[in-house]
Amino acid sequence: MYAIVECGGKQYRVAPGETITVEKLPQAVGETVELDKVLLIGGGDKLVVGQPMVEGAKVTAKVVEQGKGKKILVFHYKPKKNIRKRYGHRQPYTRLKIEAIEG
Repeated sequence: MYAIVECGGKQYRVAPGETITVEKLPQAVGETVELDKVLLIGGGDKLVVGQPMVEGAKVTAKVVEQGKGKKILVFHYKPKKNIRKRYGHRQPYTRLKIEAIEG
């Protein structure tokens, strides 16, 4: 069984036992998160498509880790003006382990 859920403005295909990385959520490590924006549920020969969401469906996940991604460097440069600006950015994320799909 699998589902397509929306979290943080992005869509993810999830199945029980998988681990996904989403945009930072406010929950602490070890807490349970319910993702109720389920767009599709499939498994075997059955497929349920929401319009736009599947009614009464939810995905239960557990927060495994809160962290920051790899650093990316941003460099602004204007030729002949001696203007140079360099800074880095690390995007925060939350890693979730999918426990159950209900619906």
